[in-house]
Amino acid sequence: MLINKERDVQEILKEFKRGVAEVIGEEQIIKLIKNYYEKGENFYIKAGFDPTAPDLHLGHSVVLFKMAFLQRHGAIVQFLIGDFTARIGDPSGKSATRKVLSKEDVLKNAKTYEEQVFKILDPNKTKILFNSSWCEELGSAGIISLCRTYSVARMLERDDFSKRFKEESPISISEFLYPLLQGYDSVVLKNDIEMGGIDQKFNLLVGRNLQRTYEVNKEQSIIMMPLLVGLDGVNKMSKSLNNYIGITEDPNSMYAKILSISDELMWEWYELLSEISLKDLEKLRQDVKDGTIHPKVAKENLAIEIVSKFYSNKIANGAKEEFDNVHSMGKIPTDLEIFKTDENWIVKILTLSGLTKTNSDARRLIKSNAISINQEKIDDEQLKLDSGEYVIQAGKKKFIKVIIL
Repeated sequence: MLINKERDVQEILKEFKRGVAEVIGEEQIIKLIKNYYEKGENFYIKAGFDPTAPDLHLGHSVVLFKMAFLQRHGAIVQFLIGDFTARIGDPSGKSATRKVLSKEDVLKNAKTYEEQVFKILDPNKTKILFNSSWCEELGSAGIISLCRTYSVARMLERDDFSKRFKEESPISISEFLYPLLQGYDSVVLKNDIEMGGIDQKFNLLVGRNLQRTYEVNKEQSIIMMPLLVGLDGVNKMSKSLNNYIGITEDPNSMYAKILSISDELMWEWYELLSEISLKDLEKLRQDVKDGTIHPKVAKENLAIEIVSKFYSNKIANGAKEEFDNVHSMGKIPTDLEIFKTDENWIVKILTLSGLTKTNSDARRLIKSNAISINQEKIDDEQLKLDSGEYVIQAGKKKFIKVIIL
């Protein structure tokens, strides 16, 4: 376990800082890693995830991948499911009070998080925790005591709170409670490091301050990661914006979506989601710039690597083969969705199956020769099909097998 060369430690630290937006308490992190290799001492890193939706996506995985890296260098991850705080809702970056989730929905979503997290983290070095375990025990007296640790003026130092206050937009008292409760998690867990997105900076600092206030004898370092830009190339990855890739999506869909991102965005994804070395990444950038490697090839390699992380290299290469067959050779996908109906008018079939949004949209595509049945273009919007099976294609990417009863 001992590292004999200072250079080795520096290489670990260089890789650790890859893609990181900001670090507070870096000296302590260096000491923690050195202590692991010199004395065999583990350290504790916490990240909280509120189960406000059932699935984790690649945006969440940016933090998870960094924690997985630190697990290889001494970290025990405290994966905190905010089943209590999710009922309040994190106000970070929000312009309005968030909708309150029911306890049932929170617990249902939390269950999926438990199942998904080990696609990335080492289960032998991970503790799954729920903050309802201690938050519910706080009681009214504990909540009041916690509230005394921060003033309203300090809360209004938060950019989003300050902006809403100036705009006279409502801010509920419960929203002030959120960063306090997140910070209290750090008091209870006595973690050495807390991780989160750059938008979480205020909340993360509250945890650092509360550890000091409650005399935990620790002051957590903070690692903040950038917010992964989604498929639209503009906004952060989000389910509400439908610009996300879920980590449980089928491999063919995941691969195809990764190939759809822009060449420019590809480099950010490489830095945040790939394990290619920094040296090799720089060479790849140069090769693409020089024209030695085509950007599409670089993107294909990224897609294979990411899909492999959640499935296997064999499955990832199968997804590439499927994509190439469909999009490069014009072949039909092997895993078509099946739609059964007793409707036989092509316009209605297209709309009912979800290939088009409206009948007028279906007519437009038929007139523009964008609809194929069994790989043959059609132009008759009055076409009626006999009973049987048909593979219908809309545009270049949408396929469905229709069974007319």
